[in-house]
Amino acid sequence: MTARQAPPTSRGRAALAIAWDIGAPIGMYYLLHGLGLSTFLALLLSAVLPGLTSVYQVIRSGRLDGLGLFMVSITVVSALASLVAGSPRFLLAKDGLLTAFGGAWLLVTARAERPVAFMFARALLEGRIGPHGESWDLLWERLPGFRRIWRVAGVIWGTATIADSALRFAMAYTMPVNQVPALNGLQWGVLFVLLQVVTNVYYHRAGLYDPGSTLYAPLRRPEENSRFGEGVTSP
Repeated sequence: MTARQAPPTSRGRAALAIAWDIGAPIGMYYLLHGLGLSTFLALLLSAVLPGLTSVYQVIRSGRLDGLGLFMVSITVVSALASLVAGSPRFLLAKDGLLTAFGGAWLLVTARAERPVAFMFARALLEGRIGPHGESWDLLWERLPGFRRIWRVAGVIWGTATIADSALRFAMAYTMPVNQVPALNGLQWGVLFVLLQVVTNVYYHRAGLYDPGSTLYAPLRRPEENSRFGEGVTSP
């Protein structure tokens, strides 16, 4: 079966979109604030940019799959939070609200037909893992261990992002307002690197990246399993 591997250009666009969603609002806030806008108005206007990116992606693709629904849901929550009248600190706490929502979504979908963690990783890794670069639909259908990997990954990412949201709330209400946007951006980087390290250690231990691991044994022919030292009985 031919794997539906995401082209490098698609992965590059996804990375640029993430960088835009994190970096553009921070840069816009400091630009608008430097031009004389109030802290509240600068935060409110800068919060619009990630929402525009999500809406554009849905319109461009012409479909709303599970991943698209996740991103649009984040957009709607962001818009509602931004429309609530209040202090700048409430708008700063919005990032904590979004990460809490995202973490809850990751945890809830960990037992769904297709976890959010699975859909995010599929866009980056499909066609690059497995004995023959099989489609992830095939891997999901035939390998219980493969399904377990993405359910566990959803729990890891969900738990970490909820903990991250608590720290963002604390920063929003205790630190100087003008420092929080930059610190929030730095925190995204720290969270991403930490989760990449933790999950990749788990993926390696689970055999995700090793075509010869026992994870993929049900996909291999008997002679292939013998070559990898599996299924060999003693004389």
